[in-house]
Amino acid sequence: MSSSAPRSGGQILVDQLVAQGVERVYCIPGESYLAALDAMHDAAIAVTVCRQEAGAAMMALTEGRLTGRPGICFVTRGPGATNAAHGVHIAEHDSAPMILFIGQVERGMLGRGAFQEMDYRAFFGSTAKWVAQIEDPAQIPEVVQRAFHIAMQGRPGPVVIALPEDMLLEKAEVADAPKSVAVPIWPGLTQMAELQKMLWAAERPIAILGGAGWTARASAAFARFAERFDMPVAGSFRRASVFDGESDNYAGEIGLSANPKLKARIESADLVLLVGGRMSEAAAQSYSLFDIPSPRQKLVHVHADPLEIGRNYHPTLGVVATSPEFCAALEGLQPPATIRWSGETRQARADYLAWSEQAPPNPGRVQVSEIMFALRRRVPEAIFATGAGNFTIWVNRFLRFRRIEQQLGPTSGSMGYGLPAAIGAAQVFPGQTVVCFAGDGDFLMNGQEFATAVQYGLAIVVVLIDNGIYGTIRMHQERVFPGRVIASDLRNPDFAAYARAFGGHGETVEDTAQFMPAFERALASGMPSIVHVKIDPEAITPATTLSAIRAAALARQAGA
Repeated sequence: MSSSAPRSGGQILVDQLVAQGVERVYCIPGESYLAALDAMHDAAIAVTVCRQEAGAAMMALTEGRLTGRPGICFVTRGPGATNAAHGVHIAEHDSAPMILFIGQVERGMLGRGAFQEMDYRAFFGSTAKWVAQIEDPAQIPEVVQRAFHIAMQGRPGPVVIALPEDMLLEKAEVADAPKSVAVPIWPGLTQMAELQKMLWAAERPIAILGGAGWTARASAAFARFAERFDMPVAGSFRRASVFDGESDNYAGEIGLSANPKLKARIESADLVLLVGGRMSEAAAQSYSLFDIPSPRQKLVHVHADPLEIGRNYHPTLGVVATSPEFCAALEGLQPPATIRWSGETRQARADYLAWSEQAPPNPGRVQVSEIMFALRRRVPEAIFATGAGNFTIWVNRFLRFRRIEQQLGPTSGSMGYGLPAAIGAAQVFPGQTVVCFAGDGDFLMNGQEFATAVQYGLAIVVVLIDNGIYGTIRMHQERVFPGRVIASDLRNPDFAAYARAFGGHGETVEDTAQFMPAFERALASGMPSIVHVKIDPEAITPATTLSAIRAAALARQAGA
């Protein structure tokens, strides 16, 4: 828009979003930013109104993960902001670019404890990459452009911008800012030459891929490198879809309940090439996979943020680079004349296949692993979104992810993420099959967003695994305090009826054989659907039951 005439702060703000290429925002409306909402009325931006701020923020960060540009969320002040903090925390852990705009009290009321007033710099300071408050509408173009740059550059993450209500009504004459584009970071030639030497000297190398910023081209480039060097490749926690799970080089996901053989392989490796990931607690097996601060393995750590390199582990070689640029540089490396570790790669693949194809039967009439195998055959190209809980272990272990961001799961372990993430994915990729896996406790953290899916006609399918308990917490209770159950039993609704009450499609499954017909009906309905799968509470993980955990804990106590 021309800057020849004064515009309100709200109009300037929305014009900046258009200039930055924003196509969609997620919001809970609030009186504190009505001027911005009014400006959206005539803008070429789709507005998705949600049912709670946490869900809106999770949808926005998911869009950021899927597109590489910040997902946009608008919420009102006070309780709106604190609800949205849930999504900001996930975005920080997941390195997802997003911008959260928060309505704020009028400037003249700041510092008086006004209605729903908060200090957002203090509140979000430990989780957001940058927190700012715009005091003058003339500053909006500069601040918004900077927000986009910070959210995307280096390690992506969330930015929070507070918008005083009266500032959005005030007029200013100012030019729009140009579109912000992240600057690629290339590895140095000397670093690549050093990596070449280390690979030639290695006997048991392995690569671990994770983090943000991956593209299909980068994933394909790394696949070519892995094939040329015949190297085993693992995905880090909930980032398995960075690498093709059907590749002969894929060795599995290293995360919660990881394959013990994969864990042992990484521990015994003489060279670990870690690209994009941080190897935080869950991926690093409670920080036991590498010695801190000096790993016993030679570690090559490639990351876009120099502050992450050496943060926990001092690498033999640190490379500051964005993943696509590093993977492009790998094209210049040459494998040794004789690859000494090919047998190790074949064994790593065999170990993964045995781990992901074979599952001991779980108690009850519904075998969750069989459901995973059936979905792997029926919808191999679907996007799979999960929240958090023991039910995700089946997903991470038995599904095969073929392309980047096909696996949407929070590395923060945040419950309630799966449904909003599925909605965000369905918005970004209309027509794509999107399946949300949720636990019963997990789903009801943000189950109200099923209404959002119905409102916008997003035909996601929720596979709701219901065991009537907070399963992960019960598992830990039985492990630490066996037989002393408290605060982990749940009384659940009829989730199929819940779906129908919102105007969606509902199915109930109480036996394995019922699942695929129910799933097919859900797909055929063309509506948002819930397939309510009732499982035995004993079926706590693919390999462990609650009674076994309790018995082992009691035996340990008796021995003590």
